[in-house]
Amino acid sequence: MSTSTAPSSDRPPIYRDPKRHAWLLSLLVPLSIGAGPLMWTAHPSHWVLWVPTVFVYLVAPLLDLLLGTDSSNPPEPAVPALEADPYYRWVTYALVPLLWLGFIFAAWFSQQPGLSTADRVALVLATGGVGGFCINLGHELGHKRTTLERWLAKLILAPTFYGHFTIEHNRGHHRDVATPEDPASSRMGESIWRFVWREMPGAWRRAWALERARTRADGQAVWSLHNEILQPMLVGLALWAALVLWLGPQVLLFLLPTALWANFQLTSANYVEHYGLLRQKTPQGRYEPCQPRHSWNSNHLFSNWATFHLQRHSDHHAHPLRRYQSLRHFDEAPQLPCGYFGLFPVAYLPPLWFALMDRRLVESVGRDPDRINFDPRRRTRLMARHGLAQPAPASPHSSASDLPARSTP
Repeated sequence: MSTSTAPSSDRPPIYRDPKRHAWLLSLLVPLSIGAGPLMWTAHPSHWVLWVPTVFVYLVAPLLDLLLGTDSSNPPEPAVPALEADPYYRWVTYALVPLLWLGFIFAAWFSQQPGLSTADRVALVLATGGVGGFCINLGHELGHKRTTLERWLAKLILAPTFYGHFTIEHNRGHHRDVATPEDPASSRMGESIWRFVWREMPGAWRRAWALERARTRADGQAVWSLHNEILQPMLVGLALWAALVLWLGPQVLLFLLPTALWANFQLTSANYVEHYGLLRQKTPQGRYEPCQPRHSWNSNHLFSNWATFHLQRHSDHHAHPLRRYQSLRHFDEAPQLPCGYFGLFPVAYLPPLWFALMDRRLVESVGRDPDRINFDPRRRTRLMARHGLAQPAPASPHSSASDLPARSTP
């Protein structure tokens, strides 16, 4: 971080973002799809199509380890100018057509002769991983208020048919996050393989319930072009229909698993971001406002550059309208041991995930079981394993107002 003081003491310091040019790394994401096919064309070996997946799950975590973390924050007086700088918006705008082209290129390459089943699996994983970046970009753009950015979010979510995400995430997940009511918040003791069966259908149902309520309140028909779930769905249908007409119906054998793996990347992120954290209820029976302590945070440099600071998730949930370049580190936020690229494969092995994260979770909440979102089936066993005391039963004559107030950071 570097600042220079203006000659006049009345002027705020001029802030120069040290990560400014690093955000261009995100534009290289689509090239990760092309790297494998280009090497395969030059030297048709089965292993080359695995290079993008190996990079994401092995090389990227190593880069995080080598580059370390950065907990610096932009000074608040500089944030309005930082958020108004069009450079950061143009980076996200430019990525939309690049990701679309990458997706279409991968669909074309998947139909080339000479590919083995293993080759096609590698291509599905690489393209689905990039589809996960599509959802991440849709997450950043979908939170913004401009019409252009909200439409770009719909376009980038369309290739993998996850257009309901913006509705579900903005109006559902942000409202219910870190509570048992949220299908997108994982619970302590819940494996990702159980979580996905709760998260994916739960997100779909909640998105439709929210959009049905909105269209009715606005006097619009739910089955119309006013429906913001149907809009990106129609774009996705048009894209897939064009690919089928061009490449033949067999391309669906590539598109379907690719979309599923792409959407599972969001499940993986949701699983990591709020694992076991719980907002408490006030005496009035409402959940406390979302605070930085209700999301897991990571300041690892490379993975944050590649995901538009998604890993500074604590500030995002506390202040969802802040743009990626302005998101901050908070000392009170629980910290992940590494970035998402390293944690996702750990999450896919539940015993390893529980060994890595459960004790970290318990310590992050001060060993207070009232601040843990437990899997109800495993609550008693987990509390015994970690030596957590059961809360004393309330007296039948006591009320919530008689209980001592709990301090918050």
